[in-house]
This record gives sequence, structure tokens and C-alpha cells, in this order.
Amino acid sequence: MIKRLFLHYIAEEARPMIRLALPLVLAELGWMTMAIVDTMMVGRQADSAVAIGAVSLGSILFNSAAIFGTGLMLGLDTLVSHSYGAGDVEDCHRSLVNGVYLSLAITPVLMGVIRLFEPLLRSLDIQASVLNQAIPYLRTLNWGTLPLLLYFVFRRYLQGMNLAKPVMFALVSANLVNLAGNWALVYGHLGFRPMGTVGSGWSTCFARTYMMAVLLAYALYYDHRNKTGLRNAARLPNMPRVWRLVYLGLPAATQFGLEVGVFAVATALIGRLGAVALASHQVALNTASFTYMVPLGISAAAAVRVGQALGRQDAHAASRAGWTAMLLGTGFMGCMAVAFLVVPRAIVRIYTADPALIPPASALLFVAAFFQLFDGMQTVATGALRGAGDTRTPMLCHLCFYWLVGLPLGAYLCFRMGFGAPGMWAGLSVALIMIGSALLYFWRRKERSFAAGYLPALEIATATQMNADERR
Repeated sequence: MIKRLFLHYIAEEARPMIRLALPLVLAELGWMTMAIVDTMMVGRQADSAVAIGAVSLGSILFNSAAIFGTGLMLGLDTLVSHSYGAGDVEDCHRSLVNGVYLSLAITPVLMGVIRLFEPLLRSLDIQASVLNQAIPYLRTLNWGTLPLLLYFVFRRYLQGMNLAKPVMFALVSANLVNLAGNWALVYGHLGFRPMGTVGSGWSTCFARTYMMAVLLAYALYYDHRNKTGLRNAARLPNMPRVWRLVYLGLPAATQFGLEVGVFAVATALIGRLGAVALASHQVALNTASFTYMVPLGISAAAAVRVGQALGRQDAHAASRAGWTAMLLGTGFMGCMAVAFLVVPRAIVRIYTADPALIPPASALLFVAAFFQLFDGMQTVATGALRGAGDTRTPMLCHLCFYWLVGLPLGAYLCFRMGFGAPGMWAGLSVALIMIGSALLYFWRRKERSFAAGYLPALEIATATQMNADERR
């Protein structure tokens, strides 16, 4: 009887959740596929390990800064979904406009921070051949910062109004742009000179600009077709709303920065072990990141569905949305854990045929298998909490467990105990298991509080006050 009630409880939400999550999952997979294509294309050059290692260093350092900026836009998940759930599309437009202004303001800061990574790289004991390719690649990626931030603004706006298919189309088609760009620029086709890893960086910049343009065009098209009033929205920045975006997005941005940052530090430390260890780390990290994209897409859908339910003050629907997303995310990651344990070598061969890389990369995938379930758990719980307006709890969990437990433990196992890269991954695995367990507990507490109506009332009151301020 209890089982039937539970299945009915989940089934009510499963269809709309999957309908929203599927294009977002495909979009996230498309996002990760771009990084995999870059790794595979540069990995076919003469010195595979050096090229893959350079792309690994450059991309993880760029992401550690850029993802902080994109995380600031996550406040749009809460504001847009709550406004849309309450039937106030005009308020969604206001959040979009101010999200664009926020992107323009923080782009120069982020680009400056990324340039400061260069002396940091030179100060580390990293193989010179890797460093000579990583720094020019990082400089090239830096030019794609603004298109990347604007893409995330348009994406959060559209998916907050249940318009996820354009997001999927933008990323899937951008992979074709990136693939063609890699083919032309890395190896020198279509009249271009061969540029190696730098060519891969330019290809990524072009693809990100394309994604931003596609979503902007669709937002304008949707407004023209449905007369939603986007073109009549206030064009000047509204500082209370910008502040609200920062207030909601800063903890999420910090969380993403902490998460990517810890892997950036781990990558830099593993780089001291040589090109083979670094390339093996990149292959395993790409694979684990690829599986992570599925619960990340489900997490985005959970944020929207929970936020929309709270916008219409339906506590039961918000609770159901969170648990349905949790079941979908952890179920998939459990399957991936089995794949990592059973066929790790076959997975590594997708990236490279270099016999020196296959055994160490396979060993890292074996370690990754043990945190897959918890990685899915923490990702979906983070999205559900964000939909409820709580972006601080995930930030604190990532700070405590990644930086105070996982990284020190991984460094100890890697260097002091002599386990190498698998030791670093083991330490980070312990942190992920702790984060997943903690966020599951906090989601359960938050979900129990929905019946009191506190969070929905808070967000709607805030939006109402902002609307009144803007009209004045």
C-alpha cells in the first residue's frame, strides 16, 4: 500500500519533470561534449599527453573564474520561476534585463582574474612543454567570457518560463560549430593555418558566441509571436533587483567556484606528477563531468519546478518536485557507477589510444565509481534548495567538506602516502560522499518547512516590493 502511494506521489510529477529536464539534460551533455571534443581533437596531435594536459590546465583555470560569474546568474532561477509561477511574466522580463547588466559589469573583473592565473601557473613546478601550450590556450578562452555569461542569462530566463528546447538546440548545434572549428583551426583546414591547442580555444569562443546569439534570437522571436511585452520592459538597470540577483546568486556562485576551484587546485597539484598523470586525470575528469551533466540538468529542472510551485504557493507540489528529481538523478548516477567499475578501459579508449594513458586513467575511473551516487544526490539537492531560495547551505557544505576535508586528505594520500593521482581522487571522493549526505538531510528539512509557507511568502513579497520600487 505504501509503495503504491509513493509511486502515485512520484508519477504525478514525473511527466512534467522529465519533459522539462530532458532538454536541459541534453543541453548539459552538449555543454560537456564540447570539452570532450576539444580533448579528443587536441589528443590526436603528435604529443597527446602534453596537448591534453595543456587543455586540462587551461580549461579548469578558466572555469574556476568563469563559473563563478555564471553562478551569479543562478539567482534568475529563483526570481524568474517564482514570477512565472505567480503569473507575472512582466517581472520575468525585468529580471532578464538586470541580469544582462550584471553580466556586463562583472565581465572585466573576471577577465582580469583569469589573466592573473598566468603568473600562478609559472610559479608551479609544471612541465615546461605543458605550460607553453596551456597559457596561450587560457588567453584565448578568456575572450569568450562575456558571450558565456550572456548565454547563461538568456538560458535561465527561458528555462524559468518552461522554454527549455531552445537551450537544448543551442548547445547541440553549438557542438557542430565547435567540431568544425576544431577541425579547421587545430589541424589547419579550409585555408587556416594549423594552430594546435590555441585553435581549439578559438573554436570554443566562437561556439559560445553562437550559443548566446541563438538564445537571444529565440527570446526576441518568442516575445514577437506571443506579445509578452519583453520589448517594452524597462531598459535601465534597477539596483534593488541587481542586488537581489547578487544576493541569491553569490552563494551559488561561491559554491560553484569552490567546487571547480578545488578541482583546479587538484589539477595543478597532479600536474607536478608529470604529463601522463595530468592527461590521465583530464580523461577521468572529463568522463566524470560528463555523467555529472545528467543530474545537473535534472537539478536545473528541479530548481524551476520547485520555484514555480512555491510561486503559486503549492507546498505539496514543491516537495513532490524535489523528491522526483532526486529519484531521477540518483538512479542515473547509480547506473554510471556500475559502468565505471565494469568497463573503465573501454571508456578511456574513447579519448585516446595511447597505451601509457589507459591504465592510470582507468584506475581513476574506478575511484570515481564510488562517488557517483552521492554526486548525483548533492547536485539535485542543490537545485531543489535553489528553487526554494536557499543558496547558502550548498555553499557552506562545499566549503567545509571539499576544502577542509577532501583536498587536504587527497594531497596527503597523493604525496605523503605515495598513491599519486588516485590518492587525490580518493580524498575528493570522501568529500563528495559527505556533501551528498549533508545536502540530502538539509533538503529534507527544507521540504518539511514548506507547509508553513514561509519561503513562498518571502520571495513573493520581495518581488512585489521590487515591482513597486521600479514603477515608482
